[in-house]
Amino acid sequence: MGKVAIIGVGQSAFVRSYPGSIRELVFEGFKEAMEDAKISTKDIDASVICSAPEYDKQRSPAGVFAEYLGINPQPTLYVETLCSSGSTGLRVAYSLIESGLHDVVAVIGFQKMSEISSAESQERMGRGADIQWESPFGTMMPAYYAMYARAHMETYGTTLDDLALIRVKAATYGQINEKAVYRKPVRLEMFSDPENRLSGTVASPVRVGDCCANADGSSCVIVAGEEKAKAVSQKPIWILGIGAASESVNLAGRNLFTGFTAARAAAREAYSMAGIGPKQIDVAEVHDCFTIAELMAYEDLGFAEPGEGRYLIQSKQTYREGTIPVNLDGGLLSKGHPIGATGGSQIRTIVLQLRGEAGSAQVDDPEIGLVHNIGGVGLYGNVTILGR
Repeated sequence: MGKVAIIGVGQSAFVRSYPGSIRELVFEGFKEAMEDAKISTKDIDASVICSAPEYDKQRSPAGVFAEYLGINPQPTLYVETLCSSGSTGLRVAYSLIESGLHDVVAVIGFQKMSEISSAESQERMGRGADIQWESPFGTMMPAYYAMYARAHMETYGTTLDDLALIRVKAATYGQINEKAVYRKPVRLEMFSDPENRLSGTVASPVRVGDCCANADGSSCVIVAGEEKAKAVSQKPIWILGIGAASESVNLAGRNLFTGFTAARAAAREAYSMAGIGPKQIDVAEVHDCFTIAELMAYEDLGFAEPGEGRYLIQSKQTYREGTIPVNLDGGLLSKGHPIGATGGSQIRTIVLQLRGEAGSAQVDDPEIGLVHNIGGVGLYGNVTILGR
Protein backbone atom coordinates (compact mmCIF):
# COMPACT_ATOMS: atom_id res chain seq x y z
CA MET A 1 0.00 0.00 0.00
CA GLY A 2 1.18 3.53 -0.77
CA LYS A 3 1.77 6.03 1.99
CA VAL A 4 -0.68 8.74 2.98
CA ALA A 5 0.37 11.64 5.20
CA ILE A 6 -1.11 14.54 7.10
CA ILE A 7 0.60 17.74 5.97
CA GLY A 8 -1.50 20.38 7.72
CA VAL A 9 -3.78 20.72 10.74
CA GLY A 10 -5.93 23.52 12.06
CA GLN A 11 -8.61 24.24 14.61
CA SER A 12 -10.71 27.16 15.72
CA ALA A 13 -10.99 27.98 19.39
CA PHE A 14 -13.77 25.88 20.90
CA VAL A 15 -16.30 28.25 22.50
CA ARG A 16 -19.74 28.08 24.08
CA SER A 17 -21.31 30.47 21.58
CA TYR A 18 -19.62 31.47 18.33
CA PRO A 19 -20.89 34.88 17.12
CA GLY A 20 -20.53 34.30 13.38
CA SER A 21 -22.00 31.98 10.75
CA ILE A 22 -21.06 28.34 10.22
CA ARG A 23 -19.04 29.25 7.11
CA GLU A 24 -17.02 31.79 9.09
CA LEU A 25 -16.50 29.21 11.83
CA VAL A 26 -15.24 26.64 9.31
CA PHE A 27 -12.90 29.20 7.75
CA GLU A 28 -10.99 29.56 11.02
CA GLY A 29 -9.92 25.91 11.15
CA PHE A 30 -9.35 25.76 7.38
CA LYS A 31 -7.16 28.88 7.34
CA GLU A 32 -4.92 27.55 10.10
CA ALA A 33 -4.53 24.18 8.37
CA MET A 34 -3.72 25.72 5.00
CA GLU A 35 -1.11 28.00 6.53
CA ASP A 36 0.31 25.01 8.38
CA ALA A 37 0.51 22.96 5.17
CA LYS A 38 1.89 25.93 3.20
CA ILE A 39 -0.26 25.19 0.17
CA SER A 40 -2.95 27.11 -1.71
CA THR A 41 -6.56 26.29 -2.50
CA LYS A 42 -5.44 25.31 -6.01
CA ASP A 43 -3.66 22.32 -4.43
CA ILE A 44 -6.86 20.93 -2.89
CA ASP A 45 -8.24 18.13 -5.10
CA ALA A 46 -11.31 17.36 -2.98
CA SER A 47 -12.86 18.08 0.39
CA VAL A 48 -14.73 16.00 2.93
CA ILE A 49 -17.09 17.85 5.28
CA CYS A 50 -17.92 16.23 8.63
CA SER A 51 -20.69 17.06 11.09
CA ALA A 52 -23.83 15.77 12.73
CA PRO A 53 -26.93 17.25 11.06
CA GLU A 54 -29.80 19.21 12.62
CA TYR A 55 -27.82 21.59 14.82
CA ASP A 56 -28.15 24.37 12.27
CA LYS A 57 -30.57 25.06 9.41
CA GLN A 58 -28.18 24.56 6.50
CA ARG A 59 -28.80 21.43 4.45
CA SER A 60 -25.84 20.03 2.49
CA PRO A 61 -23.22 22.31 4.06
CA ALA A 62 -20.45 20.81 1.94
CA GLY A 63 -21.48 22.87 -1.10
CA VAL A 64 -21.73 26.05 0.95
CA PHE A 65 -18.24 25.61 2.38
CA ALA A 66 -16.64 24.67 -0.94
CA GLU A 67 -17.88 27.94 -2.39
CA TYR A 68 -16.93 30.04 0.63
CA LEU A 69 -13.45 28.52 0.96
CA GLY A 70 -12.72 28.91 -2.75
CA ILE A 71 -12.26 25.22 -3.55
CA ASN A 72 -14.85 24.87 -6.31
CA PRO A 73 -15.12 23.10 -8.74
CA GLN A 74 -13.30 20.24 -6.99
CA PRO A 75 -15.65 17.56 -5.62
CA THR A 76 -16.85 17.86 -2.05
CA LEU A 77 -18.46 15.14 0.07
CA TYR A 78 -20.48 15.16 3.29
CA VAL A 79 -20.03 12.38 5.85
CA GLU A 80 -21.64 11.72 9.22
CA THR A 81 -21.07 9.14 11.95
CA LEU A 82 -22.26 11.26 14.87
CA CYS A 83 -19.37 12.20 17.21
CA SER A 84 -16.80 10.29 15.13
CA SER A 85 -17.57 12.10 11.88
CA GLY A 86 -14.12 13.71 11.76
CA SER A 87 -12.30 10.37 11.94
CA THR A 88 -14.66 8.90 9.37
CA GLY A 89 -13.83 11.85 7.13
CA LEU A 90 -10.12 11.06 7.50
CA ARG A 91 -10.84 7.44 6.54
CA VAL A 92 -12.67 8.62 3.42
CA ALA A 93 -9.81 10.98 2.51
CA TYR A 94 -7.29 8.18 3.03
CA SER A 95 -9.30 5.95 0.69
CA LEU A 96 -9.62 8.65 -1.98
CA ILE A 97 -5.86 9.11 -2.01
CA GLU A 98 -4.99 5.40 -1.83
CA SER A 99 -7.33 4.72 -4.75
CA GLY A 100 -5.52 7.29 -6.86
CA LEU A 101 -8.60 9.44 -7.38
CA HIS A 102 -7.12 12.42 -5.54
CA ASP A 103 -3.76 13.61 -4.28
CA VAL A 104 -4.64 16.25 -1.66
CA VAL A 105 -7.88 16.19 0.36
CA ALA A 106 -9.09 18.62 3.04
CA VAL A 107 -11.07 17.02 5.88
CA ILE A 108 -13.18 19.72 7.49
CA GLY A 109 -15.22 19.17 10.66
CA PHE A 110 -17.57 21.63 12.32
CA GLN A 111 -20.48 22.06 14.67
CA LYS A 112 -22.30 25.17 15.85
CA MET A 113 -24.30 23.73 18.71
CA SER A 114 -25.28 27.05 20.25
CA GLU A 115 -27.93 27.68 17.60
CA ILE A 116 -30.32 25.46 19.58
CA SER A 117 -31.06 25.15 23.30
CA SER A 118 -29.45 22.60 25.61
CA ALA A 119 -32.74 20.70 25.79
CA GLU A 120 -32.98 20.60 22.00
CA SER A 121 -29.35 19.52 21.77
CA GLN A 122 -29.96 16.62 24.15
CA GLU A 123 -32.97 15.59 22.08
CA ARG A 124 -30.87 15.62 18.89
CA MET A 125 -28.23 13.50 20.59
CA GLY A 126 -30.88 11.09 21.80
CA ARG A 127 -31.97 10.61 18.21
CA GLY A 128 -28.55 9.14 17.53
CA ALA A 129 -30.12 6.04 19.07
CA ASP A 130 -32.95 4.08 17.47
CA ILE A 131 -35.92 6.45 17.10
CA GLN A 132 -38.37 3.53 17.06
CA TRP A 133 -37.23 1.46 20.01
CA GLU A 134 -35.10 3.63 22.32
CA SER A 135 -35.06 7.42 21.98
CA PRO A 136 -38.87 7.86 22.31
CA PHE A 137 -38.51 6.65 25.89
CA GLY A 138 -36.25 9.55 26.83
CA THR A 139 -32.84 7.95 26.63
CA MET A 140 -30.08 10.54 26.37
CA MET A 141 -26.29 10.44 26.34
CA PRO A 142 -25.69 10.87 30.11
CA ALA A 143 -28.17 8.07 30.87
CA TYR A 144 -26.59 5.71 28.36
CA TYR A 145 -23.09 6.28 29.71
CA ALA A 146 -24.42 6.03 33.27
CA MET A 147 -25.47 2.45 32.47
CA TYR A 148 -21.94 1.66 31.32
CA ALA A 149 -20.47 3.36 34.39
CA ARG A 150 -22.74 1.34 36.68
CA ALA A 151 -21.85 -1.89 34.92
CA HIS A 152 -18.13 -1.13 35.21
CA MET A 153 -18.48 -0.35 38.90
CA GLU A 154 -20.47 -3.49 39.65
CA THR A 155 -18.15 -5.72 37.62
CA TYR A 156 -14.73 -4.36 38.58
CA GLY A 157 -15.16 -2.21 41.68
CA THR A 158 -14.47 1.07 39.89
CA THR A 159 -15.33 4.04 42.12
CA LEU A 160 -16.67 7.55 41.71
CA ASP A 161 -13.26 8.87 42.72
CA ASP A 162 -11.63 6.93 39.88
CA LEU A 163 -13.90 8.74 37.44
CA ALA A 164 -13.34 12.11 39.12
CA LEU A 165 -9.57 11.67 38.78
CA ILE A 166 -10.01 11.58 35.01
CA ARG A 167 -11.74 14.97 35.11
CA VAL A 168 -8.97 16.33 37.34
CA LYS A 169 -6.41 15.27 34.70
CA ALA A 170 -8.49 16.80 31.90
CA ALA A 171 -8.61 20.13 33.73
CA THR A 172 -4.86 19.99 34.38
CA TYR A 173 -4.21 20.14 30.64
CA GLY A 174 -7.30 22.11 29.64
CA GLN A 175 -5.93 25.04 31.62
CA ILE A 176 -2.92 25.28 29.30
CA ASN A 177 -4.85 24.79 26.04
CA GLU A 178 -5.72 28.22 24.69
CA LYS A 179 -8.32 26.68 22.37
CA ALA A 180 -10.24 24.87 25.14
CA VAL A 181 -13.69 26.01 26.24
CA TYR A 182 -13.22 25.03 29.91
CA ARG A 183 -9.93 26.30 31.37
CA LYS A 184 -10.61 26.14 35.10
CA PRO A 185 -8.82 23.88 37.60
CA VAL A 186 -10.71 20.92 39.04
CA ARG A 187 -9.84 19.26 42.35
CA LEU A 188 -10.99 15.87 43.58
CA GLU A 189 -12.69 17.34 46.66
CA MET A 190 -15.05 19.35 44.42
CA PHE A 191 -16.91 16.12 43.64
CA SER A 192 -17.77 15.54 47.31
CA ASP A 193 -18.83 19.14 47.97
CA PRO A 194 -22.63 19.39 47.69
CA GLU A 195 -22.28 23.14 47.09
CA ASN A 196 -20.11 22.62 44.02
CA ARG A 197 -22.01 22.20 40.76
CA LEU A 198 -19.57 19.53 39.54
CA SER A 199 -20.88 17.17 42.23
CA GLY A 200 -24.50 17.37 41.07
CA THR A 201 -26.03 14.16 39.73
CA VAL A 202 -27.05 14.09 36.06
CA ALA A 203 -27.88 10.38 35.71
CA SER A 204 -26.55 8.29 38.58
CA PRO A 205 -23.66 7.61 38.90
CA VAL A 206 -22.71 10.25 36.30
CA ARG A 207 -22.29 13.73 37.77
CA VAL A 208 -21.95 17.15 36.15
CA GLY A 209 -18.17 16.91 36.41
CA ASP A 210 -18.18 13.58 34.58
CA CYS A 211 -19.70 15.16 31.43
CA CYS A 212 -18.09 17.10 28.60
CA ALA A 213 -19.51 20.41 27.47
CA ASN A 214 -21.23 21.27 24.19
CA ALA A 215 -19.24 23.75 22.12
CA ASP A 216 -18.98 25.51 18.77
CA GLY A 217 -15.87 24.83 16.76
CA SER A 218 -14.19 23.69 13.56
CA SER A 219 -11.17 21.61 12.61
CA CYS A 220 -9.31 20.84 9.41
CA VAL A 221 -6.83 18.14 8.42
CA ILE A 222 -4.99 18.29 5.09
CA VAL A 223 -4.13 14.82 3.76
CA ALA A 224 -1.79 14.07 0.85
CA GLY A 225 -0.22 11.21 -1.06
CA GLU A 226 3.41 10.29 -0.46
CA GLU A 227 4.99 12.19 -3.35
CA LYS A 228 3.09 15.39 -2.67
CA ALA A 229 3.65 15.13 1.08
CA LYS A 230 7.41 14.81 0.70
CA ALA A 231 7.48 17.68 -1.79
CA VAL A 232 5.63 20.24 0.32
CA SER A 233 6.06 19.21 3.97
CA GLN A 234 9.17 19.15 6.13
CA LYS A 235 7.35 17.18 8.84
CA PRO A 236 4.73 14.92 7.27
CA ILE A 237 2.91 12.68 9.74
CA TRP A 238 2.09 9.30 8.24
CA ILE A 239 -1.12 7.33 8.66
CA LEU A 240 0.20 3.94 9.80
CA GLY A 241 -3.08 2.26 10.68
CA ILE A 242 -6.73 3.15 10.35
CA GLY A 243 -9.47 0.97 11.84
CA ALA A 244 -13.23 1.30 12.02
CA ALA A 245 -16.16 -0.81 13.22
CA SER A 246 -19.80 -0.54 14.23
CA GLU A 247 -22.10 -2.07 16.85
CA SER A 248 -25.80 -2.70 17.37
CA VAL A 249 -27.58 0.64 17.72
CA ASN A 250 -29.99 -0.86 20.27
CA LEU A 251 -28.43 -1.70 23.61
CA ALA A 252 -30.67 -4.76 23.78
CA GLY A 253 -28.54 -6.20 20.98
CA ARG A 254 -25.28 -5.90 22.93
CA ASN A 255 -23.57 -8.34 25.26
CA LEU A 256 -20.85 -6.08 26.70
CA PHE A 257 -21.47 -3.10 29.00
CA THR A 258 -18.01 -2.52 30.43
CA GLY A 259 -16.46 -1.47 27.13
CA PHE A 260 -17.25 -0.88 23.46
CA THR A 261 -16.87 -3.80 21.06
CA ALA A 262 -16.66 -1.38 18.10
CA ALA A 263 -13.67 0.35 19.69
CA ARG A 264 -11.97 -2.96 20.36
CA ALA A 265 -12.51 -4.15 16.79
CA ALA A 266 -11.30 -0.83 15.34
CA ALA A 267 -8.21 -0.98 17.54
CA ARG A 268 -7.36 -4.51 16.42
CA GLU A 269 -7.64 -3.44 12.78
CA ALA A 270 -5.50 -0.34 13.28
CA TYR A 271 -2.81 -2.16 15.27
CA SER A 272 -2.68 -4.94 12.68
CA MET A 273 -2.37 -2.50 9.79
CA ALA A 274 0.39 -0.56 11.58
CA GLY A 275 2.17 -3.74 12.62
CA ILE A 276 2.42 -2.67 16.26
CA GLY A 277 0.72 -3.20 19.62
CA PRO A 278 -0.53 -0.96 22.43
CA LYS A 279 2.89 -0.79 24.11
CA GLN A 280 4.32 1.02 21.08
CA ILE A 281 1.94 3.98 21.48
CA ASP A 282 3.76 7.00 22.90
CA VAL A 283 0.81 9.41 23.21
CA ALA A 284 -2.95 9.08 22.70
CA GLU A 285 -6.16 11.03 22.28
CA VAL A 286 -9.28 9.14 23.38
CA HIS A 287 -12.95 10.01 23.22
CA ASP A 288 -13.75 11.20 26.75
CA CYS A 289 -17.27 12.54 26.29
CA PHE A 290 -17.79 11.20 29.82
CA THR A 291 -15.17 10.16 32.35
CA ILE A 292 -16.27 6.53 32.10
CA ALA A 293 -15.65 6.70 28.33
CA GLU A 294 -11.97 7.50 28.90
CA LEU A 295 -11.62 4.74 31.47
CA MET A 296 -13.16 2.19 29.11
CA ALA A 297 -10.91 3.44 26.30
CA TYR A 298 -7.81 2.57 28.35
CA GLU A 299 -9.05 -1.01 28.40
CA ASP A 300 -10.54 -1.20 24.89
CA LEU A 301 -7.24 -0.01 23.39
CA GLY A 302 -5.14 -2.47 25.37
CA PHE A 303 -3.39 0.11 27.56
CA ALA A 304 -4.77 -1.85 30.53
CA GLU A 305 -6.52 -5.17 31.06
CA PRO A 306 -10.32 -5.07 31.51
CA GLY A 307 -11.08 -3.70 34.96
CA GLU A 308 -7.56 -2.31 35.47
CA GLY A 309 -7.87 1.04 33.70
CA ARG A 310 -8.47 2.73 37.05
CA TYR A 311 -4.93 1.90 38.13
CA LEU A 312 -3.56 3.96 35.24
CA ILE A 313 -5.33 7.11 36.40
CA GLN A 314 -4.72 6.42 40.08
CA SER A 315 -0.96 6.24 39.46
CA LYS A 316 -1.01 9.13 36.95
CA GLN A 317 0.33 6.91 34.17
CA THR A 318 -1.92 8.77 31.69
CA TYR A 319 -0.38 12.14 32.60
CA ARG A 320 2.33 13.69 30.42
CA GLU A 321 5.12 12.09 32.45
CA GLY A 322 3.45 8.67 32.59
CA THR A 323 3.84 5.50 30.56
CA ILE A 324 0.90 6.27 28.24
CA PRO A 325 -0.01 9.99 28.16
CA VAL A 326 -3.67 10.51 27.22
CA ASN A 327 -5.62 13.66 26.26
CA LEU A 328 -2.92 16.22 26.91
CA ASP A 329 -5.09 18.92 25.31
CA GLY A 330 -7.71 18.53 28.02
CA GLY A 331 -9.80 16.07 26.03
CA LEU A 332 -13.47 16.62 25.33
CA LEU A 333 -14.04 17.10 29.07
CA SER A 334 -12.12 20.40 29.09
CA LYS A 335 -11.62 21.25 25.43
CA GLY A 336 -15.32 20.88 24.60
CA HIS A 337 -17.12 18.65 22.11
CA PRO A 338 -18.33 20.37 18.91
CA ILE A 339 -19.38 17.04 17.44
CA GLY A 340 -18.17 17.21 13.84
CA ALA A 341 -14.97 19.05 14.76
CA THR A 342 -13.87 16.68 17.52
CA GLY A 343 -12.12 14.00 15.46
CA GLY A 344 -10.07 16.55 13.53
CA SER A 345 -9.12 18.31 16.76
CA GLN A 346 -7.91 15.01 18.25
CA ILE A 347 -5.85 14.34 15.11
CA ARG A 348 -4.39 17.85 15.28
CA THR A 349 -3.25 17.27 18.86
CA ILE A 350 -1.42 14.05 17.97
CA VAL A 351 0.15 15.61 14.87
CA LEU A 352 1.52 18.47 16.96
CA GLN A 353 2.84 15.99 19.53
CA LEU A 354 4.64 13.94 16.88
CA ARG A 355 6.15 17.09 15.39
CA GLY A 356 7.35 18.24 18.80
CA GLU A 357 5.12 21.33 18.62
CA ALA A 358 2.77 20.76 21.59
CA GLY A 359 4.31 23.38 23.87
CA SER A 360 4.05 22.81 27.61
CA ALA A 361 2.02 19.63 27.02
CA GLN A 362 4.75 18.07 24.86
CA VAL A 363 5.64 14.44 25.49
CA ASP A 364 9.34 13.56 25.35
CA ASP A 365 10.23 12.53 21.77
CA PRO A 366 7.10 10.56 20.71
CA GLU A 367 7.26 8.51 17.53
CA ILE A 368 3.79 6.92 17.35
CA GLY A 369 0.43 8.38 18.41
CA LEU A 370 -3.13 7.08 18.50
CA VAL A 371 -6.54 8.70 18.07
CA HIS A 372 -9.66 6.95 19.42
CA ASN A 373 -12.95 8.55 18.31
CA ILE A 374 -16.39 7.14 19.18
CA GLY A 375 -19.72 7.94 17.54
CA GLY A 376 -22.87 7.70 19.64
CA VAL A 377 -22.88 5.25 22.54
CA GLY A 378 -20.22 2.99 21.07
CA LEU A 379 -22.20 2.76 17.83
CA TYR A 380 -19.22 3.75 15.67
CA GLY A 381 -15.61 3.07 16.62
CA ASN A 382 -12.61 4.68 14.91
CA VAL A 383 -8.93 4.21 15.78
CA THR A 384 -6.17 5.94 13.82
CA ILE A 385 -2.45 5.37 14.36
CA LEU A 386 -0.03 8.06 13.24
CA GLY A 387 3.77 8.09 13.00
CA ARG A 388 6.41 10.63 12.16
